[in-house]
Amino acid sequence: MDRLFLMLGAILGAISVAAGAFATHSLRETLSERMLEIFETGARYQMYHALALLAVGILFARPTINSMLLTASGISFVVGIGLFSGSLYALSLLGIRQLGAVAPLGGIALIVGWISLAIACAKL
Repeated sequence: MDRLFLMLGAILGAISVAAGAFATHSLRETLSERMLEIFETGARYQMYHALALLAVGILFARPTINSMLLTASGISFVVGIGLFSGSLYALSLLGIRQLGAVAPLGGIALIVGWISLAIACAKL
């Protein structure tokens, strides 16, 4: 799992940079200021949690850490990025307001990821 989370963290980080550049260079002329802000929030949170995934992958090297909690944390971060950032990207690009209702579910998954990570680290 450590390599998987390291790889996903790196890939999702790269996608986040690409999304931010896309927003700055291509979307500024086509999206409203509010929709551009929503898109950029998705990219920013994706980067934060891509970095968190890298930390999860690195922590697997510690023999005293609970790998089940790390796995739960990593999976929660991946699911959270997909739901939170993905719904914000879709909302801003497609204008389907109902997609905004998916973001809180992604936010909950991200919170679960952080809590799982905290518990895993507390037992070092």
